[in-house]
Amino acid sequence: MKKKIVLLGATGSIGTSALEVINEHKDKFEIVLASAHSQFKKLIKIGREFQIPNLALTNSNIPKGKSVVAENFIRGNADTLQFLDEIDYDIMLNAIVGSAGLVYTVKGLKSEKTVALANKESLVMSGELINYIIKNNDSKLIPVDSEHSAILQCLMGTARSTEIRRIILTASGGAFRDWKKEDFPKITLADTLVHPTWDMGNKITVDSATMANKGLEVIEAHYLFQLPYDKIETVIHPQSIIHSLVEFIDGSLLSQLSYPDMKIPIQLALSYPQRLPATADFTDVQTLSALTFTPVDYEKYPMLEMAYEVGRTGGSMPTVFNAANEAAVDLFLHEKISFTEIPKIVEKLIQTENIKQPDLKTILATDKKIKKKVYTDYS
Repeated sequence: MKKKIVLLGATGSIGTSALEVINEHKDKFEIVLASAHSQFKKLIKIGREFQIPNLALTNSNIPKGKSVVAENFIRGNADTLQFLDEIDYDIMLNAIVGSAGLVYTVKGLKSEKTVALANKESLVMSGELINYIIKNNDSKLIPVDSEHSAILQCLMGTARSTEIRRIILTASGGAFRDWKKEDFPKITLADTLVHPTWDMGNKITVDSATMANKGLEVIEAHYLFQLPYDKIETVIHPQSIIHSLVEFIDGSLLSQLSYPDMKIPIQLALSYPQRLPATADFTDVQTLSALTFTPVDYEKYPMLEMAYEVGRTGGSMPTVFNAANEAAVDLFLHEKISFTEIPKIVEKLIQTENIKQPDLKTILATDKKIKKKVYTDYS
């Protein structure tokens, strides 16, 4: 039986890699719904190529096309969420970028589906709620981020809470790992969008440069593996070959290594707990350069330190951090603010009052409120 896949964010970098995996394993997977936010033409092309019966464009403001080759074409988030109740599927691959992905993660888990999660913001904003849903429903959450996929693989068959000493998330260091902090005011948008090892969308590439992305992954790891923050560490690993490590109480270190290619964790998330023949290139260890590690310089990367802070605080603070960062990055991408203003804006916003144990409605309202404030104050 083929697994039926809902692919959210089909036109982005994760979605594109997922399509390559699914195309390579047509006997294992079929896409029953694909979504995009605004790339109408690209979505239609994907729909035709993969003969997808249901297509969704979450941005309802995009002008209607003349013809759509699909049994159903849905517009807007509300209609897309409702339509998910009407179709049969096994796995939701959530590759939506940013806070917009949260409601879909909650929808899939409440529907007792397997959610392959590339949308780290879901756990950052609503980790406690998501873990509660999983605990009380027959649903599963499988990480797609390369770092969390690596940890998952290292922990297969392991008693997590009693045998783990710490987990170590690796980070490339982004575009400016070799820059001096005093040179950061010279950073341009063009400089920022050149990632040294990964091919990602603009937002995530900026987050990598500030290391906000690693901060989000720290919070995500806290909820995925239910470990305290003092057992979650980060280290700079420029080669992006070791995707994360787990240290056990007996002193053993396990890691997962491969070329930096998102098809590997995507494929595992879709086939978990089984493995399928590789879609990505095999890693030739004889060709690898030296694998190096250096400590994180928190003065260069204050966003990472802030992420640990808001993670430990909990409540609505991770949502505030994420919302402020999303809005600030958007302003930077539109060249309204400088690179060095991003952490300053976020630091100011996380001084707001914390809301303990927020429900989903409060989380979404907080996200909207913080973004509005950033746009109002800095546009």
